[in-house]
Amino acid sequence: MASLSTWCRYIAHKFEYSLSLSYKSYKGGIINNKEVYDTVWKNLFQGKLTFLHWNKGQEMAPTIGDQGGTLLVRKLPTADPMRVFVGDVVLLKDPEKSDNFLVRRLAAIEGYEMVSTDEKDDPFVLDKDECWVLADNDKLKPKEANDSRTFGSISMSNIVGRVIYCLQTAVDHGPVQNSHFSMRKDSPVLEVELDVEEMAKNHKA
Repeated sequence: MASLSTWCRYIAHKFEYSLSLSYKSYKGGIINNKEVYDTVWKNLFQGKLTFLHWNKGQEMAPTIGDQGGTLLVRKLPTADPMRVFVGDVVLLKDPEKSDNFLVRRLAAIEGYEMVSTDEKDDPFVLDKDECWVLADNDKLKPKEANDSRTFGSISMSNIVGRVIYCLQTAVDHGPVQNSHFSMRKDSPVLEVELDVEEMAKNHKA
């Protein structure tokens, strides 16, 4: 049972998400200014801040096992340097396959200088709203890892959420190691919305 302080922090996060999502819809012309207030409250009281995603493949081992895992993903209204941080494990749209999603770790964001291990490649700086993502499995070759070493930098807008919990089996599950700042921000969301039994029911292994 979550404490009162945890619930207060959770509601604050949910309100911030609702406000940001409503503003995004307003700026995008999806809703008008008269609908903003109702949309904020609708987003606040309906739905969750997380969703489940099944991930397979060995690219993120050992964070996510070779046999895949059911992931609890925190929704993000927008992905920017104020909401996602270097070290976070993120769910993102595959830049090469529009109907596919990848799970990778955020390795660098805008302003970072990227230096290749190949001396033939010139260093470069990531532009605004660009990021660099990598697989956790360092045993794989770059092409096998299918990360920014293969497809290059990607837009931050490709990121749809942060992975905060992983269930590999009914007895092998736990929080995903993200940046320290993100883990602090996600702790009330995890405490309120985590349902291991529900994750186990949706597990495909």
